[in-house]
Amino acid sequence: MIRLTWVQPEDLVGHELRQAAEDGRDGPEVAGIAARWHAAGGHDAPPRAGASEPRARALRPLAEHLLDELAAIPSPLAEPTDLADIIAATPAWPAAPAWPAVAAAPGGTGGRPEVDPARVLGAWQGRAAGCVLGKPVEKIPRQGVREIAEATGNWPIRGWFTAEGLPREVAARWPWNRRSAVNSLAENIAGIPEDDDLNYPLLALTVLERHGRGFTTDDVAAVWLDELPAGRTFTAERVAYRNLLSGVEPPETATHRNPFREWIGALIRADVYGWANPGDPATAAEYAWRDARLTHTANGVYGAMFAAAMCARSLVATSAEDVVAAGLSVVPPGSRLHEAVRLAAEDASVERDFERVVDRLYERHGRLHWVHTINNAALVAAALVHGAGDVTATIAGAVAGGWDTDSAGATAGSVAGALNGGVPDRWLMKNELASSLTGFDGIGLDELARRTREMMQR
Repeated sequence: MIRLTWVQPEDLVGHELRQAAEDGRDGPEVAGIAARWHAAGGHDAPPRAGASEPRARALRPLAEHLLDELAAIPSPLAEPTDLADIIAATPAWPAAPAWPAVAAAPGGTGGRPEVDPARVLGAWQGRAAGCVLGKPVEKIPRQGVREIAEATGNWPIRGWFTAEGLPREVAARWPWNRRSAVNSLAENIAGIPEDDDLNYPLLALTVLERHGRGFTTDDVAAVWLDELPAGRTFTAERVAYRNLLSGVEPPETATHRNPFREWIGALIRADVYGWANPGDPATAAEYAWRDARLTHTANGVYGAMFAAAMCARSLVATSAEDVVAAGLSVVPPGSRLHEAVRLAAEDASVERDFERVVDRLYERHGRLHWVHTINNAALVAAALVHGAGDVTATIAGAVAGGWDTDSAGATAGSVAGALNGGVPDRWLMKNELASSLTGFDGIGLDELARRTREMMQR
């Protein structure tokens, strides 16, 4: 029997019950649904796995019914998903810059600010470096990441992870991510390996190239169906993909039996929307919203907007604090994400020991799933502020935090790489990116940077 992860109804109920507890739907009605589910033999959300045992298949009819019951219960939190409502709930929403009305011309920017090409390339380099650094330790908790690094003389983290010299007992206690260890350790990195954290920026670039600045959520969905293999999707993206194939249209694709709608997937798709709008966090956030609403709601959408706004600012800013502030400017201040990022940035600005900063993050957010948006966005912000523009310290901090190591490392790396106009030589890989997306396998980051700059000119 094929156990398809992240989409089977019997695997989703526990996650939806967990989501209900997080978004304020934890009253008697939800408690009653949980009791019925547990009485029938249903399980809570597993901490790591994406599929239950085959015998859980018998619970599918009940699971479908309960998922629909849970979806009918609204969250009482003031965390809107509609863009107009998000802007209305964000008093400090940035005004769109008054660029000169200059028509785009070859080599020009259509009135937008000129950007140093090295900063665009540095953004791609930083994203790739942070992603690959985090790949082999994805799913390994924080204490395991540190133990591996310490056992190989790499703590604080200052280079790629390695299996060379790693004691057997440590390797047995904390096994590498099996899909990634073959191409993301110091001894076997040959080019930039494929990863969803790199595929999604390629898809965003494709959306802009095909549909221009007026692209819609439907355009994003069409590009996914044309170019993205279903097996390369996970959590909220896989659910939305399934919904599209079932005839569900956006934005219902984000809400129909999708308990992962506040997880990190939309955040990792947003960088290109920021890079295409240098110095314009508001427009970058709007573009990210159009993409994110295919799969996410509320804080899941805010995470994408936060990342896009940071990336827009990172190409023209001079400090990480400025970049994080730009990201927060497009997030409703009454939301859980805004509070989490604000507190993380404040801690990172005054605490010299980054491990203590992360301790506080775990005190606040340790109950969240390791790929939730809120905890990972807070970690990214903390790593950026504490790293103060240092690429190595920034991506090392994001990965050492031990949540979604490759995703957090990628987003933090893209900002730090842009701020620095490149990454240290230790983080450079062969200039070939592997991808299952049409036309991108083997592409160089320099070519991606060139095409990204072209999007600024449109």
